[in-house]
Amino acid sequence: MNKSILLISLSILFTTAIFGQKVMTLSDCMDYALENHTEIRVAEYNKKAAEYQIKEHAAVGLPQFNLGLSYSHYLDQPSIPSEALGFGEPGTEITFALRNRAAGTISFNQLIFNNSYLATIKGARMYKDYVDIQFEGVVEKLRNRVTDAYVPALVAAEGVRILELNISNQEKLVFETKANYKAGFVEQLDVDRLEYALAGFRTDRDALARQRDKAIDYLKFVMNMPVSDSITLKDDVDKLLAKYGDINPDEKLDYMNRPDYRAILKARDLNELQTNAYHRGWWPVLSFFASYDPTYQGNESLYWIPSSIMGLQMTMPIYDGGYRRAKEERSIIQGLKVEENKRQLTMAYDLEIETARKDYYSTKQKMEDQIRNLDLAQRIFDAAETKFKQGVGSSFEVTQAQYGLYQSQANLVNARFDFLKSLVAFKKALGQNR
Repeated sequence: MNKSILLISLSILFTTAIFGQKVMTLSDCMDYALENHTEIRVAEYNKKAAEYQIKEHAAVGLPQFNLGLSYSHYLDQPSIPSEALGFGEPGTEITFALRNRAAGTISFNQLIFNNSYLATIKGARMYKDYVDIQFEGVVEKLRNRVTDAYVPALVAAEGVRILELNISNQEKLVFETKANYKAGFVEQLDVDRLEYALAGFRTDRDALARQRDKAIDYLKFVMNMPVSDSITLKDDVDKLLAKYGDINPDEKLDYMNRPDYRAILKARDLNELQTNAYHRGWWPVLSFFASYDPTYQGNESLYWIPSSIMGLQMTMPIYDGGYRRAKEERSIIQGLKVEENKRQLTMAYDLEIETARKDYYSTKQKMEDQIRNLDLAQRIFDAAETKFKQGVGSSFEVTQAQYGLYQSQANLVNARFDFLKSLVAFKKALGQNR
């Protein structure tokens, strides 16, 4: 009975571990980050705030209704002796206000024309477009960061896999050599050399496995995933090489593919709009107003004294001491700074794409060389192993060949990693890392 309960518990724990494990491709990691990352949520809040900013500025030009209520009672009524005015009975005082006043106000205001208002509305809409472009930039940067974190973790996992394969082969060789030692065909030194090499492979495997786990933890951090969650990388280097390898290394960069470039163009447009608004700051402002004031006033008795008014109001600046002109000149200077930033940005993009292009050719050649070197190292190891098994070679030759094979495998892993990084960098430079 107890054994059955133990087996059931172990089965539940195993099932929980399996289903708790997330198997994720690079695309899965990107999607997770885009759904859960704080930067995305903040950028979405900025988009929503920009929408309400448009409504906020638009409301200024809509009809404005206001209601007011008030009641006042004079404790000391303002008055003046009648002698000061030269009429009335001496010793009496003439008051200028009734003791009680209850009043209400209903007012209406409507802006008819204001150039600054029109520029503000247009600017708010342009700012909304600017925030949308910024959101695309946040998405692009987050995708790139996830890719930069995913690829090293994947390459480390491939290195662990290769070491596991070497360990498996070495264990078989050690087993066969021990059998030959017992049969008297080889020396203890041969067994020791092979076991020493096996121990080295295991040490390297464990170190690389810890490096892989650290890389995966960093990937989870970039994705904004709890570090306690367990994930397994589904992609392999071959899949990513195929995904990113469909490039034309001679392709020219379209600056409009880069959100930062489109954002700086929108910033330039916003600055031009602001400059024009300052330039037209002398234009008049015209508005309509109306109000109705129902009022009761009196001392002991209250009397109905209503009033109403309506009219047009126009204001136009004549001289402001150079205030408007100074703001316009400052806006013009800001536009020149934006142009300088745009030129610097395009130069950075040009350097980035050229660097990525050169790295592509360099890493591609390096990877092809390492593939040939690995083929040669494999042939050397196969020959040394065959000679050793036939009794015409030494364990030293085997361990040397094995080490050379492992080095070639590691060099190829690094070369493939560098080549994949160059492909990713080229896609990022083109603004196509999706």
